[in-house]
Amino acid sequence: METDIEKMPAEPEQEKPAAKKKPRKRRPKKPAVKAEAAVNAETAEEKQAAEETEKPEPKKREPKPVIIPEGFRDMDISEDVLRAIGRMGFEQPTEIQKKTIPLMMGGSDIIGIAPTGTGKTLAFGIPMLEYMDMKETELQELVLAPTRELAMQIGEELQKLAYYIKGLRIAVLYGGQPIKRQMEQLGKHPQIVVATPGRMLDHLERRNVSVRSVHTLVLDEADEMLNMGFVKDVCKIIDQTPPNRQFVMFSATTSQDVMTISWKYQYEPVQVTVEAVDENKPQITQYVIPSERQEKQERLTYLLDANVYERVMIFTDTKLMAHRVNAALQKGGFDSEELHGDIPQKKRSEIMRRYKHGKFPILVCTDVAARGIDVDDVEAVINYDLPNENEYYLHRIGRTGRAHKHGVAFTLMTYSESVRMDAILKYMKSEPTPLYFDDTGILRYEDGSAFFENI
Repeated sequence: METDIEKMPAEPEQEKPAAKKKPRKRRPKKPAVKAEAAVNAETAEEKQAAEETEKPEPKKREPKPVIIPEGFRDMDISEDVLRAIGRMGFEQPTEIQKKTIPLMMGGSDIIGIAPTGTGKTLAFGIPMLEYMDMKETELQELVLAPTRELAMQIGEELQKLAYYIKGLRIAVLYGGQPIKRQMEQLGKHPQIVVATPGRMLDHLERRNVSVRSVHTLVLDEADEMLNMGFVKDVCKIIDQTPPNRQFVMFSATTSQDVMTISWKYQYEPVQVTVEAVDENKPQITQYVIPSERQEKQERLTYLLDANVYERVMIFTDTKLMAHRVNAALQKGGFDSEELHGDIPQKKRSEIMRRYKHGKFPILVCTDVAARGIDVDDVEAVINYDLPNENEYYLHRIGRTGRAHKHGVAFTLMTYSESVRMDAILKYMKSEPTPLYFDDTGILRYEDGSAFFENI
């Protein structure tokens, strides 16, 4: 994986923030956990001493060996965070983590440009936890995310990362959830808040929370957030944070809005760019199937009836189409659910939970869910409609091929959508495999061989 780190071009000094970063103290480190061999040796000595006494003490439970991920050992990370990383199953840091963690610990403002699924949550989450003041009652760390799904996902990852840090409180704030419940979370004085911009601004205006003591501000999926129209909300929130706070942005692309926010609010930012290379790219095979609009539902049913893919995500361009597609699938006997902006938040959360736990195999959704669902075993993505933005196509198909597993992505393309598809492929710098349906309704490769062996 190629990684470039370079200083952003300096703008006129008088226009840049004048305040330098305020000094921060690390959380006190716990004594290093003794190695398993030493623990076993001490346990043996205790056992021998006990046998030599007339009344042996009750046998003590032997401590479980602590698994420390080797790849993170030399990154100056505290013992409790290292243990949590091991508990989460990570062994080696990703490229974005290798480059971002030391920079964040050094106090730098950062623009991280990296594809989805590269481990950005740990990249900013680890340094945030290292500089937490457990005695402070003011909010210290703020993470903004474009969608409630992504905010919830980040909150869950940070909770896992803070598993061994006693007393740490994390609040997740997003629209659609009762404000009273969120006020109760804020009343417990969380050290970290993860929020969508609109709901965070709502709480600020109600004076339920203050960001005057925030020393780390993170914008995750910044390009998507600003593209969704949150520019004014984000600026209002940033304006209330201290000028010398650390400001970190992660983005899949370097859009104009992202660069404008950086130039206005960041102090001598360092850009970290991680490009996906062949050995690290998701293993996704793309297919395109020419289809008339009235044929799409039938073509979709054919792909699902093959019984090759156990976990599928289907993307539509509108909420109405998602509802229609899902209704037709359910009428045809498929176990499917729909996910879009018109679904009440409580039901949305339940649908996401059930899908992540494999309670049903097919999810029909709009792009609102493209960045918010982190499921490692989605086997196929089907684009029922083409997205309006090139980036959305990338985020859609990125739901499959995760965790080094192979995935497939099908696009049902009408003639009128072919121009849009050409623009997407130029942006993606990739060429999908063309398929077609013959006169008998069999899906075939261009050479005439059948796509599915069992049909």
